[in-house]
Amino acid sequence: MQFSWLQNVAQDTQYGARQLLRSPGFALTAILTLALGIGANTAIFSLLDQALLRSLPVRDPQQLVVLEGTGKAWEGHSSSHGGDQEAYFSYPMYSDLRDQNKAFQGLIATSPSELSMTWHNAAEIASSEIVSGNYFTVLGAQAYKGRLLTQSDDGAPGANPVAVLSYDFWKNHLGAETNIVGQSLALNGHPFEVIGIAAPGFHSAVWGETPKLFVPMSMLEQVIPGQDKRLSNHKDRWLNILGRLHEGESTEQAQAAMAPLWHALRAEELKALGHEPPRFVLEFLTNSRMLVLPGARGFSYSRDDLQEPLLVVMGMAILVLLISSVNVASLLLVRSAGRVREFSLRVALGARNGRIVGQLLLEGLMIGVLGGTVGLLLAPIALRVLVHRLSGPGDSSYSFSSALDTRTLLFNFGAAVVVSLCFSLAPALQLRRPELTTTLRESSSTGSGGLLSLRRVIVCLQIGLSVLLLVASGLFVRTMQKLRAVDVGFNTNHIVGFGIRPNLAGYTPEKIPALQQHIVDTLSAIPGIEGVAATDDSLFTGSTHGGNISIDGYTPAPDEDIDIEKTAINPAFFSTMQVPLLAGRTFSETDGETSPKVAIVNESFARHFFGSVRNALGHHLVEGDPTKLVFDTEVIGVVRDYKHTGIRDLPEPTLYRPLKQSPTQAVRETYLYLRTATAPADSFQAIRHAMQQLDPTLAFDTMNTMDQQIDEALRDDSIVTLLAVSFGVLATLLAGVGLYGVLAYSTAQRTKEIGIRIALGSSRLAISRIVLIDVLRLAGVGIAIALPLAYGLSHLLRSQLFGVSPADPVTLATTILLVAGVALVAALLPAYRASSTNPMDALHTE
Repeated sequence: MQFSWLQNVAQDTQYGARQLLRSPGFALTAILTLALGIGANTAIFSLLDQALLRSLPVRDPQQLVVLEGTGKAWEGHSSSHGGDQEAYFSYPMYSDLRDQNKAFQGLIATSPSELSMTWHNAAEIASSEIVSGNYFTVLGAQAYKGRLLTQSDDGAPGANPVAVLSYDFWKNHLGAETNIVGQSLALNGHPFEVIGIAAPGFHSAVWGETPKLFVPMSMLEQVIPGQDKRLSNHKDRWLNILGRLHEGESTEQAQAAMAPLWHALRAEELKALGHEPPRFVLEFLTNSRMLVLPGARGFSYSRDDLQEPLLVVMGMAILVLLISSVNVASLLLVRSAGRVREFSLRVALGARNGRIVGQLLLEGLMIGVLGGTVGLLLAPIALRVLVHRLSGPGDSSYSFSSALDTRTLLFNFGAAVVVSLCFSLAPALQLRRPELTTTLRESSSTGSGGLLSLRRVIVCLQIGLSVLLLVASGLFVRTMQKLRAVDVGFNTNHIVGFGIRPNLAGYTPEKIPALQQHIVDTLSAIPGIEGVAATDDSLFTGSTHGGNISIDGYTPAPDEDIDIEKTAINPAFFSTMQVPLLAGRTFSETDGETSPKVAIVNESFARHFFGSVRNALGHHLVEGDPTKLVFDTEVIGVVRDYKHTGIRDLPEPTLYRPLKQSPTQAVRETYLYLRTATAPADSFQAIRHAMQQLDPTLAFDTMNTMDQQIDEALRDDSIVTLLAVSFGVLATLLAGVGLYGVLAYSTAQRTKEIGIRIALGSSRLAISRIVLIDVLRLAGVGIAIALPLAYGLSHLLRSQLFGVSPADPVTLATTILLVAGVALVAALLPAYRASSTNPMDALHTE
């Protein structure tokens, strides 16, 4: 009996394979349809899982937490690499929280930094993470080679020049050198011993960061020259703090336990600040709280920026998978109509219904397995392409992996099999009909009106879903068009930009102004260079340099915090960037360190604080508290607003100071922007040669044209747009295939009717019109149902749009025309076949 069952399965499998080979067009279409939906869905969900769901690869990640300290009032300097500003702390505050708390097993501190690394006589800019000595111990991370940092490595300042390499950096950049542990490499010219390599898969406690190496906090001065006071300055917030809860403790319990300590430490800091206004005391102390937030996924500078775009794209991928499944269902239903006569004949010859159902299940299983398998082969390719696009050329800003998640693979593979199995049983529904004689007499495909109606509903659903995706992709395309057309406020053509870090090459604060001037003079002498702009604030990288100011004669509102953008520039900056001067004068070479302090403001600054551009001239201001300082800086000019943090951002009130009068120039990078007479890329080699001749120890960032920098700033938007358009086009093609299948079937069902019409004198054009009216009716119903839904859902995309309304008429009109065009193309072949029907052949079916 068992052998007979196995024999039947083998026979049915061979028969099913022959059936698929006899219909290669159907088999290939069904398999590829499933594969495309599964491959896209798997790749996108893998990215979303890594960015939003996956925990850090450390011991018991559910015990990790992130600390935030609320309180709007602040006095001092604050650095931000992204994320919530309230998640940044001073080192003394971290030290007090670490040593005095009883709520955590341990607290760690971390901050990213870039440094100059020399290995085998080659210097380069390398990303690093400055961490507390207990960093790896509290996280529970493991070493691949050697050992990791411990608390004993974080002792007296400058006493422990040791470093831990990341696994990826050691393997891919240092050639997986086996004896590297114990060797030295130069960081900013200082020798550091490599004591170990972190385990594969571990990048950082900060998701999205991929530092090449880790150094202890005590080596801060060697990593960031001129910043040694940060370790004792309560007014400098620059660290992120993570902690590990005790076993069985909740975040709420830890937060309650930390409240008294936090309040006491803030009270001590307030006392050190001296007498402050009541409102400041209210915000700084009374309303301030320590928040303990879940940290299993780690802290992140970029997760909030990626979350909504990834969720949007994930929703689109799910719609594509749904359309793929619906399309396969439609194909199987169409195919089933052509096999009713076959199975009716088998029943008439004595075959049992169970054997036929088993045959159908096997064929459906084969389609599902093949489609799922091809989809799983496509998924890693799609994921690698996405990871490469997200990382960008030579960039590692996101720690995405191209490895697929097993759970996602199994789920999508199972979905493909289930869809194929369910809809492969459609012919079995016909076996319930007792009129086998009628069925056997029909030479054309037949099927119940119910199944035809179901197929029409499925096609309307496909069209509706494709309309949703096309509207979304259209809005993203329109957004990219608007972003590309934005006037950034200066001439972006023929500009080359790069950054240097003089302090990393050993230049003291006193020597940096002379170096900056020497660089400007050297680069200006290169043939084809029309101007050189120097600044401490890079363009279109999202970075900002802000601080409080006080303006003589201006009384701020009770809740107004005059925290404005500050940028230091050289005299040629505005002329090189071609930023128009609206009033007054620009800086000159005589505006130096010993001359009276001067400033230029942008149009937004002038209108906000002085009412007009002209009124700004001659006013005086000062950085900090006017009760302690003198209004010593005169506004001498006003320039046009221009964008510099991002293309989407509105211009903020900005204060420009001469580089020579900038108090922080010694610890900031210097960015050079050169205007060229010829194509910018043609100047790269000459610029590199000039910098090498000037000082070969000056490592600098990647050299790009301004157009390339803008492309990089719009990278995330372009990726979302590309994916949205890909999904929209794919969904439309799938809907077209499904529509073609239904039209082909319904036309075949009407063969006898069409033959009679032709015999009675109907023209071929009239016959074709019948099919075209049918397709337009189906497309119209699908569009009519989907457009209101698309309008409602597009409002969810509002935050991702720029310069485009969710009800953008161009997008809606284009979508309708595109869907109607695809529908007409799908109808061409069935219409041609219908109009070519031979009346005698059609009537012979009786």
